[in-house]
This record gives sequence, structure tokens and C-alpha cells, in this order.
Amino acid sequence: MGELRDRMMADMRVRNLSPRTEEAYLSAVVGLVKHYGKRPDLLSDEEIKKYLLYLREERRLSSSTCQQIRCGLRFFYGVTLRRERASLLVPIARQPQRLPEILSRDEVARIIRATQTLREELLLVTTYGGGLRVSEVVSLRPGDFDWERGLIRVEQGKGQKDRYTIFPRRVRELLERYRANYAQKGVWVFAQRHDHRRAMDITTAQKLYYGAKARAGIVKQGGIHALRHAFATHLLEAGTDLATLQRLMGHASVQTTMRYLHVGGPRLSAQKSPLDQLEL
Repeated sequence: MGELRDRMMADMRVRNLSPRTEEAYLSAVVGLVKHYGKRPDLLSDEEIKKYLLYLREERRLSSSTCQQIRCGLRFFYGVTLRRERASLLVPIARQPQRLPEILSRDEVARIIRATQTLREELLLVTTYGGGLRVSEVVSLRPGDFDWERGLIRVEQGKGQKDRYTIFPRRVRELLERYRANYAQKGVWVFAQRHDHRRAMDITTAQKLYYGAKARAGIVKQGGIHALRHAFATHLLEAGTDLATLQRLMGHASVQTTMRYLHVGGPRLSAQKSPLDQLEL
């Protein structure tokens, strides 16, 4: 794409988009170029529309993936090329609303006990104990742990927002041992093993979680983000109010936080079915 790619990258950085969003948007345009084999600025609105329909109906990509590609193309044509955005109003199939499989407290404990090193255990207890996204936990620096106030500072989380979350006692204990044993030089708590100047890769954190989950014999679906889901659900079940949970999770809208009301175990299982009131 050459010059067009540079222009698009400049437009995204001016708008302070996250690196992952930049990568996704650029990938959307590259996919379009590969599909037609010609420059994207030479493609007509109809060709773009047919490509989006092709992704949905022939390749059968998920609704979320199609929506992400559509957003990337709308940015490129609407912002970088200043083309009318209405040309990309291709209907996207409604995304199925699926509830995550929530880990119980016992299952979380089993996964943590199945870790093989202090580094792995600290990674998972920090993720669960603070309700962190995987991108947030691998980006932690030693200065993000406020030992006096008992809080973890999450710097520039999703949406480029800072927030504070819980700094659990167990994390404190492990962090003290971790610092003493490894004495890592560098700026990252979870640095790469062979290059302490770089933070642990997200895929590495996922692999460590999947390994511990398999050893624990847990068959529920989901990657390391399941620990964040469990954090939110377990707090709600313990009586934490929605406003507090929203701040801890870093949700822009309380509507996002409210979805955890649908997966709260004890609140649902405590309800009596009318069947049990029948004399059969």
C-alpha cells in the first residue's frame, strides 16, 4: 500500500488508537487488497460491499470479526480517503449473545495450584485478584503496585484510561518472593525471559494459563480472560455494588458491568422452581 498505508497509520496515531486497533484496521485493508489484487483507492463502493458480503456469507466469519473489518474499512475510506462512509453500510448479522462459562472459586484455586513456577502463579493470581485484562497484567511495572494504599494502578487500560483496582494480600506475598528470587532488571514485572527490556507477550500468558488449566482438569471454555470474568462474578456474588465493580473493571458503561448479573451463580441457584412446589 505504500503511501496509503503511511497516511492511514498517521491518521490512526493522531486519533490515539490502541496498537491492537491499528493492527486490526490495517489488516482489514490488506485483506481487501489481497482479495481484489489492486490498490484500495481504485475499488468502487460496490466492490467493497461485495467483499463484506463475501466475508459474511461465503467465508462465514463471525459477526464480531466482520464488524471489526467493516470498522477498519470505514476508517480507511472515511478518514484517510475522505470517501462517503454511507457506502459501507452493509448489514451485519446479529451477533449471538453468549454468556461466558464462569469458573467457580474452587476451579480458580485448582488452576492456581496447578502452576509450576512462582512467575506463573504470580501472573494468574494478579490477573484474577485484580480483575485484569491480559494486556493489562503483562504491562504491569513495579511502580504500579501501591503498597501503602493497597491498590494496583492500571495505566492506560482499554480505551486509554487509567484506573485503580484491588491489590490482594496473596499478590503482595508472592510479589515479595518474586522480587527476591528473580531480582529482574528492567521496567516490567512480567518481562520476557530472554529480553528483560520487553514485556511478556500476550500469547505467552495465554499458554501459561491453558497449561495450568489443563493440569487442573478444568474443561470449561475460555482463555485467561476467564479469570477476569470470575473476578467480576465472584465480587457480585459477595455483595459488591455495580458502581464499585464498574470502576474496578474499567468499564465505560455500567451496562457492560450489568451482564455479570446474568451469570451470578448463588443468586440464580437459590431461586426455587415452581416445580418444587407441586405435590407430585
